[in-house]
Amino acid sequence: MVYQVFTRLFGNTNTTNKPWGTIRDNGVGKFEDFTDTALDEIAQMGVSHIWYTGVPHHALVTDYTAYGISQDDPDVIKGRAGSPYAVKDYYNVNPDLAVDPANRLAEFEALIARTHAHGMKVIIDIVPNHVARHYESLSAPQGVSDFGETDDTSVTYARDNNFYYVVDEPFRVPVDESYSPLGPYSHPLADGEFEEVPAKWTGNGARAAQPAMHDWYETVKVNYGVRPDGSHDFPSLPDGFAQQPAAAHAAFWQGKDLPDSWYKFRDIAHYWLDKGVDGFRFDMAEMVPVEFWSFLNSSIKMKNPDAFLLAEVYQPDKYRAYLHAGKMDYLYDKVGFYDTLKTIMQGTGTVSALLDVHQQVSDIAPSMLHFLENHDEQRIASPAFAGDAMKGKPAMVVSALISASPIMYYFGQEVGEDGSEETGFGDPTRTTIFDYAGVPAHQRWVNEGAFDGGQLSGEERQLRHFYKSLLNIAASSPAVNGAMISLHQENLGASGNYSQQQLAFIRHNGDSRLLVITNFAEDAVAPLTVNIPAQTVSKLGLKQGMPLRAKLTSGQDAELTRGADGGLKVQLDLSVLESRVYAF
Repeated sequence: MVYQVFTRLFGNTNTTNKPWGTIRDNGVGKFEDFTDTALDEIAQMGVSHIWYTGVPHHALVTDYTAYGISQDDPDVIKGRAGSPYAVKDYYNVNPDLAVDPANRLAEFEALIARTHAHGMKVIIDIVPNHVARHYESLSAPQGVSDFGETDDTSVTYARDNNFYYVVDEPFRVPVDESYSPLGPYSHPLADGEFEEVPAKWTGNGARAAQPAMHDWYETVKVNYGVRPDGSHDFPSLPDGFAQQPAAAHAAFWQGKDLPDSWYKFRDIAHYWLDKGVDGFRFDMAEMVPVEFWSFLNSSIKMKNPDAFLLAEVYQPDKYRAYLHAGKMDYLYDKVGFYDTLKTIMQGTGTVSALLDVHQQVSDIAPSMLHFLENHDEQRIASPAFAGDAMKGKPAMVVSALISASPIMYYFGQEVGEDGSEETGFGDPTRTTIFDYAGVPAHQRWVNEGAFDGGQLSGEERQLRHFYKSLLNIAASSPAVNGAMISLHQENLGASGNYSQQQLAFIRHNGDSRLLVITNFAEDAVAPLTVNIPAQTVSKLGLKQGMPLRAKLTSGQDAELTRGADGGLKVQLDLSVLESRVYAF
């Protein structure tokens, strides 16, 4: 049960939200905002892992030169607070997040300890595909060189170069007359120029000395020994080796001469493990070769067998390679599950289509993490998505309970945050990751640091209670780690008002058995009949008159009655967007 929190936004109680506002204008959250009270409230949601997003020190506009940190250039920064995926120093943390920037690493270590004291584990980002255009580590251990420090810049590619180069050409800032790096505000370094000679390839692989505005121009691509023609300058795993355990993968790479970038990221990951971090979310993992992941993740598992390794991979034909050969624990189930659920919430998709895409990953379903929101995706309540946080309720029930996969929710999702603030870089609908901001619905739950929801509306309070009830079922019921029996096809077209806007299924694991019935429709379904076929009745030992105890809502128990052809049925009334979770 993963809670993704954008660290610099979590505890910020400033409600100004001035577009392109400075840290003084709009405020910023700190590590210390994750108090014992806040962490206790998070733990009570069933959370096992907190993904603290935006922790490594990334490029930003705020001036920290008084602390010996070089000033970053707004021409190659997105927003005033900067993208967390343009990391400047992997051996320290974002100075914005510390009460005392000089003591920022110790403040994060204290947060790790507090999180552990509340029974939860810590995940941070590692972004192996790219780093900030101006990477400069002030905190690297002795003997560790910066990315690019020893590169041969006279050639486009060399195996042990950390970057690719546009030889003999200087970098030129992308040009868009409609865009200013700080909106209407000026800055002494915002002059349309950034010194980089020769130019490096841009993070998304753009090879021009002047990338386009839609490129990841604030970052440079890391070289893993992949030649410009796509061929590899490193060993391949032996045929059939993917299913070997992590120890065998670690032994395979032991003693081999490998590209320099491989060792740099291994050392970074081990550094954070030594600090007490329990795992990583790997950004855009599919842009880095699988062999590197075999090398890195097997080394992590040798150091911490329980480390939590989650990756962003959006090409379904690569899922199994990154899980098995790459030794990932979990991947986002976005392209299939999330994207299809989104169409259902928007009123254009069908439940049958959702079950089809879920079946396509049935062999790896426990490794496919489910979510409805994260920092890349639109808020459910935004007009561009569903326009109403309540439309996320049935989808969240299905996401959380349909498989043994991990489930993730994004801070503010549980109180219906809509992402409507116009804060600077990027458009609303997604809560900003680039600028200083307050997050209004979330701030109402924070309630000036009381973390008691004291400013929430009645509807927001009820939504959070729903999430808390659901997530605790998902976190604690053994049935959720068992098998799934879909009741959808048997009920489609049968009498009883069941349609493509309802989904019913059973989860079972030994004596723990759940019946889940959910309604995606914006109309009540009354009455609704859900038939359980004779084969399932026999398999689970169900009996006529067996009581069904309501788990998600109280006072709505039901019972099994005689159905057709030896089966049983349950009859109920479902209101708009309502779900029921029953224990047999």
